[in-house]
Amino acid sequence: MAEVTVKQLAAAVGSPVERLVAQMNEAGLPHKSGDEKVNDEQKVILLTFLKKSHGEQATETDGPKKITLKRKTTTTLNTGAGKKAVNIEVRKKRTIVKEDETAKKDAKPAPKRKPADAKGAKPAARKPADSPAPAPSAAPAGDSDDRSSKKKEFRNKDKDKDKDKRFGDKNKGGKGRRREGSMDDSRRRGGAPKRRGREDSEHAFKQPTAPIIREVELKGESITVGELAQGMAVKAGEVIKELMKLGVMATINQMLDMDTAILVIEEMGHTYKQVSDNAVEDNFLEEVKYEGKQVSRAPVVTVMGHVDHGKTSLLDYIRSTRVTSGEAGGITQHIGAYHVETDKGMVTFLDTPGHAAFTAMRARGAQSTDIVILVVAADDGVMPQTEEAVQHARAAGVPLVVAINKMDKEAADPDRVKNELVAKEVVPEEWGGDVQFVPVSAHTGEGIDALLEAVLLQSELLELTAVADGPATGVVVESRLDKGRGPVATLLIQNGQLKKGDIVLAGTSIGRVRALLDENGQPIETAGPSIPVEILGLDAPPGAGDQFLVAESEKRAREVAGIRSSKEKEQFQAKQQAAKLDALFSMSGDAQASSLNIVVKTDVRGSLEALIGALEQLSTDEVKVTIVSSGVGGITETDANLASASNAVLFGFNVRADASAKRVVENSGLDMRYYSIIYDLIDDVKQAMSGMLAPELREEIVGIAQVRDVFRSPKFGAVAGCMVIEGTVHRNKKIRVLRDNVVVFEGELESLRRFKDDVQEVRTGTECGIAVKSYNDVKEGDQIEVFDVKEFARTI
Repeated sequence: MAEVTVKQLAAAVGSPVERLVAQMNEAGLPHKSGDEKVNDEQKVILLTFLKKSHGEQATETDGPKKITLKRKTTTTLNTGAGKKAVNIEVRKKRTIVKEDETAKKDAKPAPKRKPADAKGAKPAARKPADSPAPAPSAAPAGDSDDRSSKKKEFRNKDKDKDKDKRFGDKNKGGKGRRREGSMDDSRRRGGAPKRRGREDSEHAFKQPTAPIIREVELKGESITVGELAQGMAVKAGEVIKELMKLGVMATINQMLDMDTAILVIEEMGHTYKQVSDNAVEDNFLEEVKYEGKQVSRAPVVTVMGHVDHGKTSLLDYIRSTRVTSGEAGGITQHIGAYHVETDKGMVTFLDTPGHAAFTAMRARGAQSTDIVILVVAADDGVMPQTEEAVQHARAAGVPLVVAINKMDKEAADPDRVKNELVAKEVVPEEWGGDVQFVPVSAHTGEGIDALLEAVLLQSELLELTAVADGPATGVVVESRLDKGRGPVATLLIQNGQLKKGDIVLAGTSIGRVRALLDENGQPIETAGPSIPVEILGLDAPPGAGDQFLVAESEKRAREVAGIRSSKEKEQFQAKQQAAKLDALFSMSGDAQASSLNIVVKTDVRGSLEALIGALEQLSTDEVKVTIVSSGVGGITETDANLASASNAVLFGFNVRADASAKRVVENSGLDMRYYSIIYDLIDDVKQAMSGMLAPELREEIVGIAQVRDVFRSPKFGAVAGCMVIEGTVHRNKKIRVLRDNVVVFEGELESLRRFKDDVQEVRTGTECGIAVKSYNDVKEGDQIEVFDVKEFARTI
């Protein structure tokens, strides 16, 4: 080790420089200041002095106290005549510990201990002045160190005794002779030392005398093979063997229904207990109670109707804002929620899209609404989406108010609308029914006040109430993934008060409300019943139509969200397994079915669900639409790579691709398309599917020849002398032989001649000679029909 200064050595050992210099002087070293050098030999002298001053007795040489002896012998073992000799190497090792003379003397039995011996007093006298003096009642420091030294000695002797046992008498007389302080010496000093560890040689583990019967908890409708094996504390292979005995081929990750799981548990000798997987969730929901006073609330009104019948324009006039111009193609692309103050009171409106693809969104709107305004154009009448809206309203048990729109047009015919709706069992009040019909015009504002009065009158009849206080509950109207703000959810509050900072559980999503916004994007602090709001802070976009509630305990809420997520995963895996089997069975019957793979990303959750439903309905027996991946948000590099790997078309609905995704698209030659109107996307998918359809084959008769006579030819056999009576007979086209208008042969021509010349075609009114290939039974009076097969493109 290199030389260091006194100051550096003091810093290394954590001692003041002055104290270290004083100790060095007491040890006989010449150092006077902190800048003087200290070599390794001086360090050893200082260390020896410090050990003595603290009560440790150093040996004369302060050398090693432990010696390890090793011996290695090699012998050769002959295994037999003609066989190879084997070298055997034996290694032996023994450790001898040098005894401490002070420990020997102290270990001898004495009637009583002297306060301090000569050796103990000497270190005490040489102890530094700044060291604290021991208490009068305490034992001397040297005594405690002697006792610890004896303990170490006994442990070392114990080790040597065990080694002596292992080596036996082989070591007697060798290099490692029995030393003095061994077993006999220790007995003379007062008995053998204690053995470390277990006294007896009995093993700690005892084999069970009877099989262990375990109780397996079964939750939900299915369980994987691995989870079942874990519940019974057996290997998954044992469970798979038992399933094979029952005729079920399964893997470790395969889902089993409850009946199969129970059968396996009983066959393997265990018991089961079925636990409701909804118990935790039910207990959690029971904690959310409303004991406050019921107060009247504003009605939630959903505007439904056919595409372009004026739903958004009507709502736009009521709100006195312009949003229609922002809708692509005049169609509401996702649900908008607004509340307006009128002279008669507050009304909350939900605007649903009118296209057929948004059936699911309209159904969700009907579930969360109190009254449905059915908008029907006076010049167009009842259309297919109008009928669907009536069906949704009736299924949800929601009353209707019919708004006959576009009354300002010349072609307006309200009586036609009434007659068509009566056929659908929607009868006006003036005709003895229970539905209010209000003629309106979203362009001029005619009848708007009367429509609001009708809505508020209907709400009074319903006697709508809610609890204004307490934790909020309601329904998720819409959700999306905003690039700058994260998951954004539109909520409709049905009970209680939603505040900023509340913990919201919506489906499998959970989070603390970081921001609370009204429909105009303005921040608010609280919102009550029948008020639509946007919230930020959830960990993922919830599903449109999910129920939400405010939880008191975030831990409990996360537990419920985890349970819901696990159930969704199990259902998804079960569907995947069923889909694999269905695909296997369908492939065995029809291996020619084509598949159009699609990766689709949208701006909001409701549009995504509606779009997936519309695309899946396009599937036919010949061409199937497969949604490889779908999600909310922009198109990412992962989406592009997935589309490339699965040979899929990439669709973006009101979203765009980032730079990395565009690079993948360009390099891979992917087909990526953007859309803002849903039926344009559906039409393009239909065209792509039509291109994948096998063409339709149609037969077209191009000529008919009448057989007048039959000749025999040594080269062709039977040759028919014919007259072409219709169309043109071609040499290279397929023919049929008809006898009494019944097909007796189908094939092709061997030869077609006009006089002695081979010709390619013969027209109407011309005689010719025809030889039919592989058919010699042509008779007079037969007809030879020439036809052509043409391909026609098919459409979905």
